[in-house]
Amino acid sequence: MFTGIVKELGTVEAIREEDGGARLSVRAPETAEGTTVGDSVSVNGVCLTAVGVANGTIDFDVVPETIRRSSLGRRAPGAPVNVEPALRAGEPLGGHLVQGHVDAVGNIRRSDEEGLEVEVPSEILRYCVEKGSITIEGVSLTIASLGEDSLGVALVPHTRAVTTLGAAAPGDQVNIEVDVIAKHVERLLAGYDPGKT
Repeated sequence: MFTGIVKELGTVEAIREEDGGARLSVRAPETAEGTTVGDSVSVNGVCLTAVGVANGTIDFDVVPETIRRSSLGRRAPGAPVNVEPALRAGEPLGGHLVQGHVDAVGNIRRSDEEGLEVEVPSEILRYCVEKGSITIEGVSLTIASLGEDSLGVALVPHTRAVTTLGAAAPGDQVNIEVDVIAKHVERLLAGYDPGKT
């Protein structure tokens, strides 16, 4: 479980194809210092398991499902990535509950001084409400506006400075995770019959 509060801006050191998936190496010295093999780490909003830690770099195996459902496979060596270690008991929940399970890849339509407009699939948009939570590239954000096929988020200067979203540009692909609570509510109400008591 994560909060969507990015702790470190890491760098992709290498990504190598392996058995339909990939081995991803991320340089993130601060996060690596507190990470051991088997720990969960969010990389651009994707929950990954550390399989190796050495000299400030963390290695992850990225399975084919993750390659298909996220933008991680498109990150080249040298690319910056948002890194967040898993939430530990007793730590503050500064953002919102984030699983690191990417629901879809969105496309940035607009990036300006106010924030971002992101085109998202309709099956994702139904979980979104103004002033609700959304995770973009692992960053917990508040939805500022909704369109027919897009959502808008405001970006404060701090978020621009400490995450990859500060350099986001139209055409960029971004990982999207909707609020898990909305998905659970939908599932619970699917079988609800108000006529039965």
